[in-house]
Amino acid sequence: MSRGAPARPGAVVLLSGGLDSATVLAIAVERGFAAHCLTFRYGQRHEIEVERARHLARAGGAVEHRVVPLDLGFAGGSALTDPALEVPRDRDPDAIGRGIPITYVPARNTVFLAVALAWAEALEVRDVFLGVNAVDYSGYPDCRAEFLEAFERLAAVGTRAGIEGRPIRVHAPLLACSKAEVVREAVRLGVDLASTFSCYAPSAAGRPCGTCDACRLRERGFRDAGIPDPASYPR
Repeated sequence: MSRGAPARPGAVVLLSGGLDSATVLAIAVERGFAAHCLTFRYGQRHEIEVERARHLARAGGAVEHRVVPLDLGFAGGSALTDPALEVPRDRDPDAIGRGIPITYVPARNTVFLAVALAWAEALEVRDVFLGVNAVDYSGYPDCRAEFLEAFERLAAVGTRAGIEGRPIRVHAPLLACSKAEVVREAVRLGVDLASTFSCYAPSAAGRPCGTCDACRLRERGFRDAGIPDPASYPR
């Protein structure tokens, strides 16, 4: 009687519906992990990224996908959660990473990782993946290596798994990549690029604006990679 293939190790993958997180899901699956995807409805001004995350989880081979309600909008302070604040437009991509913009959501990645950590511990898995990037990004402090290293230290001393010698490992495989490198990696892995969504201020019909920081960085990434962006932008 032949034995079946060994079970894949599990991993929690933070999936926003954007290009970076969809690529990270594909990387985790390629590395042999059974991906348990986690998406947050955190009070963001539009629902489309949650819809895209659902599709990408199915298309990307996730074994499970949870959408968790978590209202960060109550605190205010971010144009991504407060309609009274304007999303920056038409900024030079080379200047986007200088300073922390109004689209920063206070402590968002800290909260997201804490929830991912709790689920990983409950699932008894040791790996958490997320799509943060410290090269072509919007200047957010919680997208840096120092933050991720500090969070791993916190997890090691603040969880049963950590105390018992099974600390959670945080993987950010795109951390040092340019957006063009992310695009090329997504193409190599067969990510459904047309379904990824990166815009901060989409239209009521769900079309990306083409002018916010996220759209500008995405546009430059595809251009520098020499690959057409299948997303639909206003012209």
